[in-house]
Amino acid sequence: MTEATPRLATFPLARERAFDPPDELARRRDEAPVQRMTYADGHEGWLVTGYAEARAILADNRFSTRPELLHSPIPQRGEFSKEPLTPGFFLRMDAPEHTRYRRLLTGQFTVRRMKQLEPRIHEITESRLDAMEREGAPADLVESFALPIPSLVICEMLGVPYEDREKFQRDSAVLVNLDSSMEDVRAAVQDLLSYLHGLVELKAKEPGDDMLSGLVAGGELTTEELGGVALLLLIAGHETTANMLGLGTFALLTNPGQLAVVRDDPAAVDNAVEELLRYLSIVHIGPTRTALEDVEVGDALIRAGESVTLSLGAANRDPERFEGGDTLDVTRPAHGHLSFGHGIHQCLGQQLARIEMRIAYPALLRRFPNLRLAVPARDVPLRAKMAIYGVHRLPVLW
Repeated sequence: MTEATPRLATFPLARERAFDPPDELARRRDEAPVQRMTYADGHEGWLVTGYAEARAILADNRFSTRPELLHSPIPQRGEFSKEPLTPGFFLRMDAPEHTRYRRLLTGQFTVRRMKQLEPRIHEITESRLDAMEREGAPADLVESFALPIPSLVICEMLGVPYEDREKFQRDSAVLVNLDSSMEDVRAAVQDLLSYLHGLVELKAKEPGDDMLSGLVAGGELTTEELGGVALLLLIAGHETTANMLGLGTFALLTNPGQLAVVRDDPAAVDNAVEELLRYLSIVHIGPTRTALEDVEVGDALIRAGESVTLSLGAANRDPERFEGGDTLDVTRPAHGHLSFGHGIHQCLGQQLARIEMRIAYPALLRRFPNLRLAVPARDVPLRAKMAIYGVHRLPVLW
């Protein structure tokens, strides 16, 4: 590491271009993939921008995700990162606590089980396209297409009434908004948990053919734990895929040659989805881990107690792993990207997200072969201040 390089004071969020990570992150990666960073609370930690280094940290159980150990790279989230752990919210747990919850849910997200959902996802997708066609252009693709598909899928899987979507979408928007006050964040968490605890109690009395009913019947988790598990799955199940569908469509609309491949070549769709995941890297801040003991990563010695923030966007563009990574190329073999994480915290629902995107992108582009932006690209509002990157709205014509 080159100590002559000035330390970053905070994690850079400002993007010079809609689809690229901040230029500062690429510059840091080119200088040294692991560098010192001063966190918002004054903690002297690390920024990791290299692919190999980020992957190694994600796979190493000597790095913890426990909230009481973490320092936030975002000033307004420092206090939230120290909040007491919500029972069942296993994303912020280490093994063996994490293992216990993950084991209960792994069987719900197998490749085979996800494949069984494909006909229903096709139905939902075609239904949204039918509605768009009836309502006519212009349309907001986020509201009409990108958000409803994953929201309805995860609601049906979990057993959450879709008619309650405005409640959980409103609260989840508060949670991922980096400008939300701590009071608003706490209120949104409690509002969601209160709703989900009530739903758990209802499932105990009137079980259905859904994941939450199955977990209730299993008897291994308390109502509080079930609420935390449902909270994590509900937010992750619609926020991430919805933003990939919105931002991915925006990227394709500004790259007509790439759009044509996705629209016209069914054999290219699987790889195109992986490339969009790599290129866009919508988790644009973190994850953050804390070293439990001294660990060497690349040329850096990370001391016990020091937090490390990874830039998945920079890692997924690392030329050491993806040659020409700043270019969108849907024919690129993009396997191995870190957009779903790596190691024990790798996204549980990644196969579901892949299937939703593999169905939704080509269906949209074939139904509306003349799909185009209704506003100049520079006027599309971006989610720069959200934990999950994307577009707030995507006005389109066809």
